[in-house]
Amino acid sequence: MTVHTLGIIMNGVTGRMGTNQHLIRSILAIRGQGGIQLPNGDSIMPDPILVGRQAHKLQALAEKHGVARWSTDLEACLADPHNTIYFDSQTTLRRAESVKQAIAAGKHIYCEKPTADSLQESLALAKLAREAGVKNGVVQDKLFLPGLIKLKRLVDAGYFGRILSVRMEFGYWVFEGDWQAAQRPSWNYRKEGGGGIIVDMFAHWRYVLDNLFGEVKAVSCLGATHIPERVDEQGERYACTADDAAYAIFQLEGGIIVQANSSWAVRVERDDLLTIQVDGTEGSAVAGLRDCKVQHRVNTPKPVWNPDIPNPFKFTEQWQEVPDNQLFENGFKVQWELFLKHVVTGSPFPWDLLEGAKGTQMAELGLQSWAERRWVDVPALEL
Repeated sequence: MTVHTLGIIMNGVTGRMGTNQHLIRSILAIRGQGGIQLPNGDSIMPDPILVGRQAHKLQALAEKHGVARWSTDLEACLADPHNTIYFDSQTTLRRAESVKQAIAAGKHIYCEKPTADSLQESLALAKLAREAGVKNGVVQDKLFLPGLIKLKRLVDAGYFGRILSVRMEFGYWVFEGDWQAAQRPSWNYRKEGGGGIIVDMFAHWRYVLDNLFGEVKAVSCLGATHIPERVDEQGERYACTADDAAYAIFQLEGGIIVQANSSWAVRVERDDLLTIQVDGTEGSAVAGLRDCKVQHRVNTPKPVWNPDIPNPFKFTEQWQEVPDNQLFENGFKVQWELFLKHVVTGSPFPWDLLEGAKGTQMAELGLQSWAERRWVDVPALEL
């Protein structure tokens, strides 16, 4: 039995998402379980090195979680042959240049999305990786949420009949930073810092829609900056130059219509921060992050519009829960395991840098639609 030890450069994991989801709940969790067991008896053991610009943060994070290696010298880490994988969860504006360096050093690439701040740059990364022959992947974590796994199970089983429409509601109230600290960093609200909910969320919506329901063919989008001023981490007021809400309609192959609302300025009155309702000729479903409930055509109530009497229906009670039927692990960890297996064994991993470029494309087209106040078609991408 062979233990495949993979040195992984983890750049930018001192941020909330990088620390919690990628380091603690993915890489360290994989190490804690004894690595990834392969069918032939071999195993894969990740060996992370934390990389960033601020030594004190890296040292504190490494010591807190028992990580032996950290560095502020990315070039030295890329030059070390022990490190075979480069992972990037920096801010979007910093990502492309570092990924290019890693490709040039012959490292396999795994990174957060958006992969770059323009479609041209995202396609360039995908082309460079293909030409260099390095394996590459992009985080598409929402595909591995329990609620969406259940939803995919229903789609694959033909539960819906012909799917007619999808309604997506995402968001929550992000505090302005004055009387309560904001839950998101201030750069999210600065266009010049790579912020904006369209740039952030449309990359997610692209892979969710493409993988669950069908390829996106056209988009109509209206963005908004509902909160014009916020308070940053230093207590200073600043003008918000990026959108904090987006209201979009997507047309998918097969005629499916998707309505998707994304907002950091909405208070939640639904079952989860993200809900996806799918309506079809044979049945409907509503999925959240973990749960999914269904209503078949034979169980559909027959309401009659009559505003003169109290509503006789308890609509929320007329749905059935889809059972778990399996153990669901952290979605980020699941995809990390798939990518590490891909690197070692060559097993399939379809979510590569070209798929990541589709997310960047979706954000650009959403912004274009908003600016030009019109429908925009989504052309196929090729390298």
